[in-house]
Amino acid sequence: MEIYLIRHTTPAVAKGICYGQTDLDVTDSFESEVASIVPHLPKNIATVYSSPLQRCKKLAESLFPQHDIQLHDDLMELNCGDWEMQVWNEIPKPEIQPWLDDFINVQVPNGESYLEMHERVVKRFEWIAAQTKPAVVVAHGGVLRSIVAHITNTPLKESFDVSSFNYGCVVKVSIHENNFVHEILYNVSLAGKEWHRPSL
Repeated sequence: MEIYLIRHTTPAVAKGICYGQTDLDVTDSFESEVASIVPHLPKNIATVYSSPLQRCKKLAESLFPQHDIQLHDDLMELNCGDWEMQVWNEIPKPEIQPWLDDFINVQVPNGESYLEMHERVVKRFEWIAAQTKPAVVVAHGGVLRSIVAHITNTPLKESFDVSSFNYGCVVKVSIHENNFVHEILYNVSLAGKEWHRPSL
């Protein structure tokens, strides 16, 4: 049983903008990014799961045109609530500071915490793994990070330091001696450094 985790390609959004569940489109580099992903995929996949947001759905449909893509809301990125599409550096400091101090447990206003996202993602991942069929999950950076943190027993607070997943990356998850193991097959940064919190 193998599960391939794939992050969406570069989204059409300026750097420095906070986005999570905003339904962003992909950029003009989409086709070339898809071509870079294809060589790292297996020939035989039983099921393809995806976040319903178009930056993931479009990639899933492009990579696996013969499959019926199963869309699951719990594979979406962190719900950034009131901060969706705001400039990170313009979010008032009194509003954002509690989250910066403890982003694991503190909810984004009218959104969710990293822990809440992690719990829904892990529940879906375990359900997918229980199907015991070769599968693909096309999702978001936060989703991939949550899954890898789960299977490696990495504390969530350390997961950003341990795992960096660029747009279009491919991670293979398999079972070895009754434990999940993962291997990064492709993880090339084409878009440069990402920006997912206020600059210091």
